[in-house]
Amino acid sequence: MSQDFDLFRISEEHEMLREAVRSLAEAKIAPFAAEVDEQGRFPQEALDALQGNDLHAVHVPEEFGGAGADALATVIVIEEVARVCGSSSLIPAVNKLGSLPVQLSGSEELKAKYLGALARGEGMFSYCLSEPEAGSDAAGMRTRAVRDGDFWVLNGVKRWITNAGVSEFYTVMAVTDPELRSKGISAFVVEKGDEGVSFGAPERKLGIKGSPTREVYFDNVRIPADRMIGAEGTGFATAMRTLDHTRVTIAAQALGIAQGALDYAKGYVRERKQFGKPVGDFQGVQFMLADMAMKLEAARQLTYAAAAKSQRGDGDLTFFGAAAKCFASDAAMEITTDAVQLLGGYGYTRDYPVERMMRDAKITQIYEGTNQIQRIVMARNLP
Repeated sequence: MSQDFDLFRISEEHEMLREAVRSLAEAKIAPFAAEVDEQGRFPQEALDALQGNDLHAVHVPEEFGGAGADALATVIVIEEVARVCGSSSLIPAVNKLGSLPVQLSGSEELKAKYLGALARGEGMFSYCLSEPEAGSDAAGMRTRAVRDGDFWVLNGVKRWITNAGVSEFYTVMAVTDPELRSKGISAFVVEKGDEGVSFGAPERKLGIKGSPTREVYFDNVRIPADRMIGAEGTGFATAMRTLDHTRVTIAAQALGIAQGALDYAKGYVRERKQFGKPVGDFQGVQFMLADMAMKLEAARQLTYAAAAKSQRGDGDLTFFGAAAKCFASDAAMEITTDAVQLLGGYGYTRDYPVERMMRDAKITQIYEGTNQIQRIVMARNLP
């Protein structure tokens, strides 16, 4: 896929990708979205469809067997999947989140082994940063890694880990030198099958119920020293660089959820009649739809601009990544809530998808840094 795109024109190649992913999502993912949410089960149909079409981890470079998609193409994939199922969109999104530290800072051997395995569909990748006592203050983590000859031994707990228990591979941040705070944190690749790795019960969540969120436990997990990502003490810096890029993917998820809600609400108000005419003919409803569409398009332009900056590695990516995530997720929460309102009592029932979309949208304001944290990030990185 082309690496060249500008802020204001989407290439024909990107639009073709959108059409292909939308068709796939509507045919293979949408039919199961309500059931996945209702049963709180992993969307295996979505994983099969995405892997079968090489869309589960499009960001992986071609040299490691991936599609080599640019940042905007990755955004489009996530956006179009999220339009029909928020839970399923976390497959490509979290595969990028989990594996990007390896791509950014890992040795060539580590990249070949793990990015190659991801591209081949041999397992998903998760990201282990947060802990019970270290959420927004990630540098306060307590998970420890102690050197023992040619190995590192990990002990600790990670919390709120997306796709935990389903993913085969985990990027884990752990303290290697407690005296240095953030500069004493290192990153490692841990495999699901490593002895001493176990998982807590799935969290009972408001939304994205099809994507398991669990604690991950490390009990004397002994891994080879060459599974460290980058140099010792660089893990926290790698984690923050990763989030600069992947906050754009959360913005993409928010866009997709919001677009799905707007599309459904538009169709509903055109068909639903009250007082002898379609609800959509009333000016109050038209104003609501106009505001929803306006906010969504503003969020999309900001997200695509951030994707361009992510692809180029611009110096102001930290600001734009935070801004896109914050703005798009706030917009998604407003748009999905208004969609529920437009459907009236029907919008409040599970017979219609907008209540699921509203529940799914909420998490986009919270994970990969709450929107309060995003505003701190933006304030510290004003252009």
